[in-house]
Amino acid sequence: MMLGLPLAFITMSIALVGAVVFIGPNALPLVASRMYSLITEYTLVAVPLFILMSTFMEKSGIARDLFDAMSVWGNSIPGGVGVQTMVAAVFLAAITGIAGGELLMLGLVALPQLLRLNYDKHMSVGLICVGGGLGTMIPPSIILIFFALEAGVPTGDLFLASFIPGFMLALFYIIYIVTICYFDPSKGPTRKVEDLPPLGERIKLLKKLIAPGLIALWIMVSIYGGIATVTETAATGALAALGIGVKRKKVNFKFLKECLSYTLSVTGRLFWLTMGSTSLIGVFSIMGGTAYLKSLILGLPFEPIGIVLTMMGILVILGMFMDWIGILLLTSPIFVPIIIQLGFSPIWYGVLFSLNMQVSFVSPPFGPACFYIKSVAPPEISIFDIFRGVLPFIVLQILAITILVLYPEIALFLPSLFNN
Repeated sequence: MMLGLPLAFITMSIALVGAVVFIGPNALPLVASRMYSLITEYTLVAVPLFILMSTFMEKSGIARDLFDAMSVWGNSIPGGVGVQTMVAAVFLAAITGIAGGELLMLGLVALPQLLRLNYDKHMSVGLICVGGGLGTMIPPSIILIFFALEAGVPTGDLFLASFIPGFMLALFYIIYIVTICYFDPSKGPTRKVEDLPPLGERIKLLKKLIAPGLIALWIMVSIYGGIATVTETAATGALAALGIGVKRKKVNFKFLKECLSYTLSVTGRLFWLTMGSTSLIGVFSIMGGTAYLKSLILGLPFEPIGIVLTMMGILVILGMFMDWIGILLLTSPIFVPIIIQLGFSPIWYGVLFSLNMQVSFVSPPFGPACFYIKSVAPPEISIFDIFRGVLPFIVLQILAITILVLYPEIALFLPSLFNN
């Protein structure tokens, strides 16, 4: 990793060499079988479909229109444009499931407007980093799909469990923005009335919310209401996003080529990481490593909640240096059985894991969100400005994790309600 080699090939090469050296050549078919059984899981079909749906929406201009429609309201609220940006980020998270495209869109569209309105640069880049990262927390999150598959829990229940914590985290961000701008207006000046479009034009802009709103509504109703599976919902959502692109006359050969190429690229990267990590943990388990670490953690002189907090600390540290998919596939086979043995819900732990990945997404020194934003930010904004901007929001993320650890019913309320 220090040499900059791809994590997928690091984990896979260690798994293959370890299998031959410590177990013997006969272990290689077991590695191949483990990789094949995971990759052929039907649930994983939802991953490229959600990515394709979000790509269709981004390329057809729906995401940009969503921000434009929201950016002209709430001007009387302290930090109003910052709040609107966060609301738009929540909306985008609810219809995309991934963070990369959402981050770049917000960086290209929202960041220049915040800076033009003299918002503090540190707060501007910070709120965009964490707002764009909400796609990893709010359903239909790709992270939650992979976790459900790895932990053997229903994806729908995991989506239900993450609904309230995801919006709770977004609410923390909004309260922080409003509070800071209320006590220090220079951080986020109120937008002048003369800078706003006429009322009629602002109402007209709201029509742009109808198409993405219907897709978001369909995703939530179909998954939470049990109308369709996650995979079927992803397929119909992608088809609806393509239909909107056709209606807007955006669809042509170049459009389809770019969308499909990006989808295949992201999906391929995720699946290579999946194969590498699952092969490594398979060999590690055969050698007794998983059982050893499980006994080591359970043997800690802590109460069960102390063991959970220790696991959260491990996830935070790993998140500073590794991608979420690697952390998920390397830790879940060890941590999920421990959670179950301690008497906790694996669904609750799945939401905690997703919250931890929110922290890792923006944590220095390798927080990917920070580098996404750096790639589209003006030259005068350094990577250190971005790191400084995300620090207050990391505190809020840790606060959300603490609350969820102390009050698991926040996550488990909706699954229990819908399953009764």
